[in-house]
Amino acid sequence: MRRVLTYSRNVFIPVTDACRNRCGYCGFRRDPGRIIGRRGAIDLLDRGASAGSSEALFSLGEAPWEVSGFADLLRGTGRDDLIDYLIELSELALERDLLPHTNAGLLSKEEMERLAPYNASMGMMLETTAEVEAHRSSPGKRPDLRLLAMAAAGELKIPFTTGILVGIGETEADRVRSIDAIRRVHVEHGHIQEVIVQPFDPKPGTPMSGAPPPAPEILAETVRMARSILPPEVAVQVPPNLADTLPLAEAGADDLGGISPVTPDWINPERWWPTLMELKNRLSGFELKERLPIYPRYIRLRWHGRKTWSLVERLAGPDGLRRWPIIERSESQMISQSRAEEGRYE
Repeated sequence: MRRVLTYSRNVFIPVTDACRNRCGYCGFRRDPGRIIGRRGAIDLLDRGASAGSSEALFSLGEAPWEVSGFADLLRGTGRDDLIDYLIELSELALERDLLPHTNAGLLSKEEMERLAPYNASMGMMLETTAEVEAHRSSPGKRPDLRLLAMAAAGELKIPFTTGILVGIGETEADRVRSIDAIRRVHVEHGHIQEVIVQPFDPKPGTPMSGAPPPAPEILAETVRMARSILPPEVAVQVPPNLADTLPLAEAGADDLGGISPVTPDWINPERWWPTLMELKNRLSGFELKERLPIYPRYIRLRWHGRKTWSLVERLAGPDGLRRWPIIERSESQMISQSRAEEGRYE
């Protein structure tokens, strides 16, 4: 019997690239920042819905309201509060049968509580518990603050995605400590549905542009370590556009994360998603199954936001995975990166 690997079909909405952090590896942050307008967001959401996506991934820089000039950008949307704007975008997603998953970096418990009713799940990368040079100018990357926020999400019963970055200056022991820190938070609160093992990918023009990505064997060993430390109900996820999935699946990865039929990975836009057919061919010894952005366990617990309940009920099959059959992504469904960039911000 083939082992199952799950994935989610999503549309990736880059809400804003303004960010208070200046991570040494990040190519997403911009000065001055930009914010997606309603027309741009609706266009991407409509494309995602037409391509059969079930997830609207809202990703943005952390605490952009601390960035000079962002308040003026936000006022251009007719909003004075970014959380209100994220709620509005989430409502637009739900109207199109897309389940919101918001990854806004470090949020307060109150901010998460406001967003939670409109989200099937939420997320924030831990990245590492180590103090690394890459985070020297990133006040939001303090591991103690991120672990506290992760625990607050657990207190709110928010199904949560987190993960580590491999190759940003941490040691093997640091990676073990980071995974174990996530495990401890989950043991206390029970809300971590998946942990991403993500390799550092060098970006031109960043301080770490000349640093090497982690060797494949280090990545595989990290997946193996994470699978051995984390409880079995917590999936180990690997991004198929950043690494060869076969050795990582063989090392114990359970999930391939969100794969978009219509948008790039805006954090790593030069790394396009493989097609489902390419993944099936590469992973022929595994069975690929589509899931929702909330895992079956948390559907049964009804931990997803109350505004998503009826949609989750319609989209989830008896096993809690995606009810609808898999739709193969064709080249005609893809929009070119240049065209996507044109519609990204207004």
